Amino acid sequence: MINKTVKDAAEALAGVQDGMTLMLGGFGLCGIPENAIAELLRLGVKELTCISNNAGVDDFGIGLLLKQHQVRKMISSYVGENAEFERQLLTGELEVELIPQGTLAERIRAGGAGIPAFFTPAGYGTEVGEGKESREFNGKMYLLENWLKADFAFVKAWKGDNAGNLIYKGTARNFNPMMAAAGKITVAEVEELVPAGELDPNAIHTPGIYVQRIFQGTHYEKRIEQRTVI
Repeated sequence: MINKTVKDAAEALAGVQDGMTLMLGGFGLCGIPENAIAELLRLGVKELTCISNNAGVDDFGIGLLLKQHQVRKMISSYVGENAEFERQLLTGELEVELIPQGTLAERIRAGGAGIPAFFTPAGYGTEVGEGKESREFNGKMYLLENWLKADFAFVKAWKGDNAGNLIYKGTARNFNPMMAAAGKITVAEVEELVPAGELDPNAIHTPGIYVQRIFQGTHYEKRIEQRTVI
């Protein structure tokens, strides 16, 4: 069995270059690849297209990359709690493609499944549908949407083994599984890395066939995007 373990984020991100398209797993601040984002900051790569549900917050997650103007385009479902994202969008500094959340998830899933396009009713008759092919099925109008794929996909899991098999914990099992399948090179960072054979096969969410590099991350902050106290 192939050992896909690399020692750290620096080795895991070897080959990332300016102008690449990246997928970054997570929802809000939950299940985001914190170590990979920190390494992208260190590398200083620019002109990136980032596919992610949102862009974190001003001082955490992808928001850090936006602050350093490393991102040329965001493909997301919403701006979230990120004032800098909103500012760059409104001033035209950042190209943004906002996509209905379900459509974003399905476009990523389609990329991993090898399905180049599909029809969905979401967004028909709105700005989302401008310039897109539409077709009627059973009396209802649908939009044609294309798959999404990336040069690198960065995902965060709870546990993984050195063959690349992954288990996500709770709501961190969000966009991560779909993105893991849609990257040419998928990099997984995990909280706990174990030898192959130690994970329950019935509990694995992402099979190792989709993962090219895996490493054990460190210093996870796991911030809460909006803390509510009752």
